[in-house]
Amino acid sequence: MSAADQGTPGTERTLGQLVASATAEMSALVHDEIALAKAELRQDVKRVGIGGAAIGVAGVLALFSLPVLSFAAAYGIHNLGLGLAWSFLIVGAAFLLLAGLLAMLAVAKFKKVKPPEKSIASVKQTAAVVGTVKPHPRPVSDQAVGVARSSA
Repeated sequence: MSAADQGTPGTERTLGQLVASATAEMSALVHDEIALAKAELRQDVKRVGIGGAAIGVAGVLALFSLPVLSFAAAYGIHNLGLGLAWSFLIVGAAFLLLAGLLAMLAVAKFKKVKPPEKSIASVKQTAAVVGTVKPHPRPVSDQAVGVARSSA
């Protein structure tokens, strides 16, 4: 604090000066807090972007490795003494079996999905309550009656 902020001996700061000083300091504090939050968020967004890109690249590499690993498995089975055609057929059948198991798992999970029964019951209850409510009678003005008659 400067000498002007503390006041000189014998002179006191007015209430307005104190409020203005407190307001300015609070404004600076809030501004600094917002700047800190922005800096932290920028850093987090950058990390999320880098992480998302890494996951994307990993997925693409895994997708590209699937045919290579399939050929490797087929040729590995072929080296055990089976014919090459049978080796590829076994690898293909293994993929179809895996796909079938995953499809059965998905169907089982989809069958467990049920409608939101509590929400439906709540909406039905609300509709029943609203249906029993009578509208408030409103006074009809002559102008509104004239408009209603002219449109009929």
